[in-house]
Amino acid sequence: MGIRITPSILNADFLHLDREIDRIAKVSDLLHLDVMDNVFVPNFTFDFDQAASIIASSPIPVDAHLMIADVDRLAPAYAHAGSASVTIHAEASNSIYATLRAIKAEGSRAGLALKPGSSIEDYTDYVDDVDMFLIMTVEPGFGGQKFMSSMMEKVAKTRSLIGDRAIWLQVDGGISLETIEIARQAGADTFVAGSAVFNSPDPAEMIMQLRALAESK
Repeated sequence: MGIRITPSILNADFLHLDREIDRIAKVSDLLHLDVMDNVFVPNFTFDFDQAASIIASSPIPVDAHLMIADVDRLAPAYAHAGSASVTIHAEASNSIYATLRAIKAEGSRAGLALKPGSSIEDYTDYVDDVDMFLIMTVEPGFGGQKFMSSMMEKVAKTRSLIGDRAIWLQVDGGISLETIEIARQAGADTFVAGSAVFNSPDPAEMIMQLRALAESK
């Protein structure tokens, strides 16, 4: 099982974003782009045009995490803009099947994210339609929140559901040197790290340390 580290720019310096991305590009698998609309979650990060500009200029593939209300309409556009992976929230979509397929039709990997209060058992029917499940280990909307260890049971259940399928299992929220091994042991293989990376003196070194801990399990 391969390990992927996908730093989130949510805690990066937005005024110098190109520089911030360059600092981690050589040691990251993907760049995690948190898109928030201040509707689905109580925060705003980027509109589509801003996000598309980041996707186009990023030196590494982009993992777009759409925390937006209008996800069924906009998700395929993020794929068309060049995102390597586009993740929608199950709670925001009125047509999960159609939206996942529309993302893949544009050539991107399709992910399905679940908030902490959502049960994986309610979404088992989508296991053959997704390329990645994202289990939120914080409430979506803000960076720097405390890791919810109670979500590890859901991660383990999702790993069991995936079985031998080539589906990534991502966790997002509170991933740090203290928590990444816990999430790895529960079955995660793809890790979003924001504040742990960009609040550290050397973001690239932090990513390498996180990777080493995840690969040791």
